[in-house]
Amino acid sequence: MDKRLWMGFIAVFVTLEITAFLVNGLLLASTYESLKSLWREDMMSKMWIYHVITLIGSFFFTLVFSKGYEGKGMMEGVRYGAYIGIWLSVGMAYGTYASIAIPYSLALQWFLYGVVEYIIAGVVLATVFAKVAKAPAA
Repeated sequence: MDKRLWMGFIAVFVTLEITAFLVNGLLLASTYESLKSLWREDMMSKMWIYHVITLIGSFFFTLVFSKGYEGKGMMEGVRYGAYIGIWLSVGMAYGTYASIAIPYSLALQWFLYGVVEYIIAGVVLATVFAKVAKAPAA
């Protein structure tokens, strides 16, 4: 596997971890606190699972991008991130809304923030691929 894949994977993982913290740890913290009766009592002890999910998802997000990479710049990353963001976020947000008594506003925020997170990750990935492709061979 080439260097772009591994560097992109690491960049996407870090990006998604940071954006997840900003969204869930800061922007939605008060909403989560107001709904604490809905969450598992042992939820915090299971947070490591989200990091594993992000690790695996980051790899496949990068792998799929690498198979269709056209070198068309930042907009290629925006488009890819939007497609994947809509695909993954709609199921997570509205699937949860259908099965747990969360307010619709939270489902909508999960969907919208999720799309934005993946667009950011797509831009980061396109940038990494472009920079690595231009780097002189060692």
